Amino acid sequence: MINVGVIGIGSMGANHVRVYHEMSLEGKVKLVGISDINEKKVYDIAEKYKTKAFTDYKELIKEDLDAVNIVVPTTLHKKVAIDVINRGINTFIEKPITNTLDSANLIINSAKRKKVKLQIGHIERFNSSISKLKELIEKNELGEVVSLSAKRVGPYNPRIRDVGIILDLGAHDIDVITHLYNQRPKSVFTNAGKTIHSKEDRAIIVLNFKNHKSGIVETNWFTPHKTRTLTAVGTKGIAYVDYIEQSLRIYNHEWVKDVKIEKKEPLRLELESFVNCIENNKIPTVTGEDAKQVLEIAIAATKSAKSGKIQYL
Repeated sequence: MINVGVIGIGSMGANHVRVYHEMSLEGKVKLVGISDINEKKVYDIAEKYKTKAFTDYKELIKEDLDAVNIVVPTTLHKKVAIDVINRGINTFIEKPITNTLDSANLIINSAKRKKVKLQIGHIERFNSSISKLKELIEKNELGEVVSLSAKRVGPYNPRIRDVGIILDLGAHDIDVITHLYNQRPKSVFTNAGKTIHSKEDRAIIVLNFKNHKSGIVETNWFTPHKTRTLTAVGTKGIAYVDYIEQSLRIYNHEWVKDVKIEKKEPLRLELESFVNCIENNKIPTVTGEDAKQVLEIAIAATKSAKSGKIQYL
């Protein structure tokens, strides 16, 4: 059985704790402890899920742990991750891997040196509708896919202060688009602005791939309701994904088909995958290198927004 801990129990971290608790009830993991600087919150959640509470994560990682999930603000990822990795503990970091390429390289190289598993939380890879779309693309159901367009919009969450919307929300679809194309873009151009945030709070990101394929990400913190969609245009048909509903509809010249999707919580699938790669010594589904590529593209997108120029990768 894998002994796990969670560092950072904001809204997302609390979900990590919940899922691990569910897995512990099934005998799949043991939730050893959780850590957060908010003393009341960490003790309340620890009591709810019958685990140990720590206000200093360095005390938590002294426990007998096989894996730790890091769910703290992005700018703290490097410091916390290096402390965890240096103790030889397998590490899961919520996306993005960190906020700079130098920090990402340090984390990746440290994990290699200590021979620990490193998985990054690009959760939409585990959305059942995206998994199915990837499968159908590989079977040539849509023909050659030439355009992928994502819309990820919704109201602003005040807890997001350390990064702008490109790195916070845009990174999800940058990862999905590069994953579905199975290649990195050649260049990126971004139009972005800020009104309610110290960094950008709205952006249109255009990714240019080889063979004139394109990827478009539209994201903002102004829309009063959440929308999470992806459109894939192929030479033989078009597919529409709704991330929230986990639905996939395909049109071609003859028919419309709602693809059967086995709906499961993406976070549960993601954490099961992490545990499985530790137990069976497998390569994580989303590696540090995968996440570094997303970070590189997101940074280029931010530079493009500031300069008004295409950034080449």
